[in-house]
Amino acid sequence: MAFSILRASRLNALGRGVQKTSTLNVKVMKLTALSLKTILLIPLLWLASHAGAEQFKPFDNYEVHYNAFNSSFVTPEVASAYNLQRSKSRALMNIAVLKVADSNKLSVKAMVKGTMKNLIGQSQDLDFTEIREGESIYYIASFRFTDDEVLKFELDVQPDPNKPAYKMSFQQHFYAD
Repeated sequence: MAFSILRASRLNALGRGVQKTSTLNVKVMKLTALSLKTILLIPLLWLASHAGAEQFKPFDNYEVHYNAFNSSFVTPEVASAYNLQRSKSRALMNIAVLKVADSNKLSVKAMVKGTMKNLIGQSQDLDFTEIREGESIYYIASFRFTDDEVLKFELDVQPDPNKPAYKMSFQQHFYAD
């Protein structure tokens, strides 16, 4: 009887040790999982913050905001409403011009022209369409691209018809969805 009580207390102590070890392992595993999630989350947050970062170029008292993106990012409803073609090999260029006065920014009408070129020099004119949503004015052009293609854009943006157009250029890498 003493043997079984002693054995039971050792097993009980051993069980508590296993339980403590098990609890410790669970805590380490949770901490490791948390660290791994944090390590994975940091680059995603960085990418998200830079993906949503505004792209614009200031000119005198204007800001020309621009972005180009795959047309499949546009919902079917929006594409239908604005007569935009959605495709994995089609992209959209979006231009908005803001007039800066003190701390206010006002969307203004502009004449927008542009071309795009691939790396072997093939060129395509961009045909911009004006879109108005309330007080906002956008200029949208659609163009084709091939997967993994770098395109260079040259734009002329003229918000004031009495002054020369502002010239700007940038390049962007496109991937088919």
